[in-house]
Amino acid sequence: RSVRSLGVEPHCRCIETESRRIGRHIEKFELISANSHCERLEIIATLKKSGKEVCLNPEAPWVRKLIETMFPTKPTQRHEKDASPSEQV
Repeated sequence: RSVRSLGVEPHCRCIETESRRIGRHIEKFELISANSHCERLEIIATLKKSGKEVCLNPEAPWVRKLIETMFPTKPTQRHEKDASPSEQV
């Protein structure tokens, strides 16, 4: 079995990150914790209208607040969550 078949990317998925507030446009987002293939936390948002995936800057204040709201405990591996209107930042 390959690493990819296990649902793990063999490298970081995010090359560039977005810091601008796009909370209301997010349909869902995915948190990928640091692992042996990527040493940093990656946050990938899927936009409502286009379905486009955008990497979010985990250091941006609005992104930190979103993470704290959606995942009150620290994420350990890979998490995916739909963004409901009450939880959007």
